[in-house]
Amino acid sequence: MNTKSILKEALHLRPVERMQLVECLVDSLDKPDKEVEKAWSEEAEKRFKAYKQGKVKTYDLKEVAKRYK
Repeated sequence: MNTKSILKEALHLRPVERMQLVECLVDSLDKPDKEVEKAWSEEAEKRFKAYKQGKVKTYDLKEVAKRYK
C-alpha cells in the first residue's frame, strides 16, 4: 500500500475512527529521542549557569513587550 491508497481507505472511516487514526499516527511520531533530550538538557544547564554567573544579558518582560509593539 502507498500513502494515497491508505488515505483513500481512511477517508471511508467514520469521523471518530479517522480521529483515532490521526491520534495514533501523531503518537507514533512523538517518541522522545534520548540523544536530543540529552543535548537539550546539557544546553539548558549551560545557559542557566551562564545566566547565574551574569554572563548573558537579560531583558525585562516589559522591555521585550515594548520592543515588539
